[in-house]
Amino acid sequence: MRTTILILCIVALCATGLSAQGYQFTEIKRTEATSVKNQASTGTCWSFATASFLESELLRRGKGVYDLSEMFIVRQKYLNQLQDYYVRQGKGSVGQGSLAHTFKRIFKEQGITPEEVYHGINYNSDRHNHSEMQRYIQAIADVAIKAKHRSPEYHKLINGLLDIYLGELPETFAYKGKTYTPKSFAASLELNMDDYIELTSFTHHPYYGKFELEVPDNWEHQLMYNLPLDELIETLNYALNNGHTVCWDGDVSEKGFSFRNGVAILPEVNKIADYASSDDRARFEKLDEAGRLEEVYKFERPYPEINVTPEVRQEGFETFVTTDDHLMHITGLAKDQKGTMYYITKNSWGTERNTSGGYLNMSESFVRSKTIYILLHKEAIPPAVKAKLGIGDA
Repeated sequence: MRTTILILCIVALCATGLSAQGYQFTEIKRTEATSVKNQASTGTCWSFATASFLESELLRRGKGVYDLSEMFIVRQKYLNQLQDYYVRQGKGSVGQGSLAHTFKRIFKEQGITPEEVYHGINYNSDRHNHSEMQRYIQAIADVAIKAKHRSPEYHKLINGLLDIYLGELPETFAYKGKTYTPKSFAASLELNMDDYIELTSFTHHPYYGKFELEVPDNWEHQLMYNLPLDELIETLNYALNNGHTVCWDGDVSEKGFSFRNGVAILPEVNKIADYASSDDRARFEKLDEAGRLEEVYKFERPYPEINVTPEVRQEGFETFVTTDDHLMHITGLAKDQKGTMYYITKNSWGTERNTSGGYLNMSESFVRSKTIYILLHKEAIPPAVKAKLGIGDA
């Protein structure tokens, strides 16, 4: 336990000092999180982000430090996907992606194990890599569609394939002196998946109701609550300021998203010259727009950012500029030296790819524009917002 606490403290110190060259961050609020993991060569960020979020939930609830198995959930996800793909006559998806509600569903229906019980690497690698396995899954799925039939051999092939790559699932296992099944272990954690709510904000559906978010990884066609943008951000801030963390899904394809530099920004190019120092102003004014963009993406200092309205956000979504790329885990709030708010964010790309211990800071403008949805405990939602959504405490 002492070793685990030391690791948590080191990670927290690294994240507090996040600095991309000229960026200077001051931590405002932070909630405990477990160590940074690495999804490696897989599209399983959804499982890593949700597991990290639930591990923080266990810390928040005084249950101690847990390392939950992401690949236990991923394995069952493939089985659920294959069923959906078949009954939709091949018009669904058996890709690696998914969303946080997939984790919730499997946790509730099949349970979970600790990482040490099911690490999900049963092949010659020290890191996760699903590229070959994914091609075999797709091939088997398509044979069944073409045949319009799933034989007993089909089911044996799929389960055998998952056993070969991920390992056989344990029916029972010993953990800290007790014997569990995956379901009984999940029950011992005392996490009610129905307490966790997905919220989004788009103008093409009515606010304060639910709708099916139209992104490819929502292959389960789940409904999410729709909030006005300001209330979504209010809810995110309320949660973080009151000791909760948040699972975040959004777009990380922009040039302003730089994991290497530990920041994600949404600069307003036309105001760069006004924001620069007096020494730099003349140089900026001589640059064309493309040149100004290149200056911004050197991440030398904070720059002014776009004022993201619901209309700006919606335009990004409907022109496919804002896409459903990646899930991460927001654990706190910080400000840069100009007073801009940032969200301290735990990624699942390991700790070697940046100098911030695997964390980054996403600016408020970036989050307002590039969030697809968030997942959080219903207690983390402001009472007034909860009332508008009709979410009770029971």
